[in-house]
Amino acid sequence: MKIAIAQLNPIIGDLPGNAQKILETAQHAVSANASLLLTPELSLCGYPPRDLLLNPSFVEAMNTTLQKLAKDLPPNLAVLVGTVVKNTEAYITGGKTLFNSIAWLEAGKIKQYFHKRLLPNYDVFDEKRYFEPGLQANYFSLDDINIGVTICEDLWNDEEFWGKRSYAVNPIADLSILGVDLIINLSASPYTVGKQKLREAMLKHSAVNFQEPVIYTNQVGGNDDLIFDGRSFALNLQGEIICRAKGFETDLLIVEFDETQRDLQLGSISPVYESEDEEIWSALVLGVRDYVNKCRFSEVVLGLSGGVDSALVAAIATAALGKENVLGILMPSPYSYEHSISDALALADNLEIKTHILPIGELMQGFDNSLVELFAGTEFGIAEENIQSRIRGNLLMAIANKFGYLLLSTGNKSEMAVGYCTLYGDMNGGLAVIADVPKTRVYSLCHWLNFHSNREIIPQNILTKPPSAELKPCQVDQDYLPAYEILDDILQRLVHDHQSGEQIVASGHDSAIVNRVLQMVARAEFKRRQAPPGLKITDRAFGTGWRMPIARVFSIQ
Repeated sequence: MKIAIAQLNPIIGDLPGNAQKILETAQHAVSANASLLLTPELSLCGYPPRDLLLNPSFVEAMNTTLQKLAKDLPPNLAVLVGTVVKNTEAYITGGKTLFNSIAWLEAGKIKQYFHKRLLPNYDVFDEKRYFEPGLQANYFSLDDINIGVTICEDLWNDEEFWGKRSYAVNPIADLSILGVDLIINLSASPYTVGKQKLREAMLKHSAVNFQEPVIYTNQVGGNDDLIFDGRSFALNLQGEIICRAKGFETDLLIVEFDETQRDLQLGSISPVYESEDEEIWSALVLGVRDYVNKCRFSEVVLGLSGGVDSALVAAIATAALGKENVLGILMPSPYSYEHSISDALALADNLEIKTHILPIGELMQGFDNSLVELFAGTEFGIAEENIQSRIRGNLLMAIANKFGYLLLSTGNKSEMAVGYCTLYGDMNGGLAVIADVPKTRVYSLCHWLNFHSNREIIPQNILTKPPSAELKPCQVDQDYLPAYEILDDILQRLVHDHQSGEQIVASGHDSAIVNRVLQMVARAEFKRRQAPPGLKITDRAFGTGWRMPIARVFSIQ
């Protein structure tokens, strides 16, 4: 039996459009003589739909669309579609009103529903807000093959693999006891660096341990801050990968189940990425492209400072949208170095993007004149420095408003963590492209891009000069911050590894620096809460999965 694996890129809430994508993919599957088509979790509405699920008319429209899709699909193809189903017993049990489900469509009808059993409620996941867990193992028979059905998190509770159990049941073990011939998993698993290696290792363990071939189908695309990498794959009884879909692209794989051997046969295997930088680059390009397109923009604008952060964001945007759709604005002040302008223009020439120069010296003088009486008797400080950033932010927003562009924010994760950024200034924007990329990784990505391109995209001077906000004479970042190698290691230990200040100091860091960084992270919470959404590439981003109070007394020690 041939099985088609559809790696789809849905748009949240576009029920007719997503159904059309499934229908078109089904027609390709029939052309390849497939008997079964697999689509990702919630493929009909896109994942995550979040509070759209609280709207009864949305749920009803999904059911209507599903019934129409069932009638439109080729009659000789079984299709599994991700959807939601009403929990008719919720009023009796007091449970949630919906199930996160898979619908089996065939011969014009909805033949059966399968409900997700394990509901994640950590990091960016909030499924217990909407869904009731399914209570029974899910399987069906097609062409005398018993196929076990799992949905995303149902895979992630193998006690032997993890050394612990997060949920009371293991759906994979339950299906193995039932003696199914094949286990399929329909996922919408967000991307983080290195996650694919973990998925493949986990499912290899399950395939070998339970002696079950496994097919993993994942969503692809960017939805708000989340990026889905696809990379669907399948493993045989020996735990060997026998097919893998492309990363960060839609794809359709055909894999064959041999009824005699009761196993999956070798198919097409897309190669793994050669480095983390290549993988992250692909993720960010996809994240920008989909955010811009799905929010119905066509062009973007950003400030080009001559620094490494704006250089990387400009390069990502150009790769995502095309050079004709990126506008870089240079806004030199009296404190700007000459090389800041020349480096920014050299970058723009390399990318072949449009630029415009808007000097802000006169605007700064206007602000100084307006505030001279009120600020009399005080020293020049951060308030005056930040006026420059806010002038630039206003100019960029004016351009975005005037021409209908999306403004891209260029701040990195290191700056966001410690608040080395200006509200209503450089934090302005509709999307923070590298808000989850530490400064050291920014440099690494730029070096990778130049090497990968076999030419200089990011000018060498941008990569070698000391980073600076240029808000006062001779200013450099290290006037305020530890060296970025030190800062990023402290932040990794604090934010990702959940280490205490004592543990970080014990690792070899200076206690005064550690305490200062911890205080800066805590104080910057109010800024992060007002930042634009940032593309998530790590397991701990300052976004929907970061839920720190702003008004608080306790500080990390």
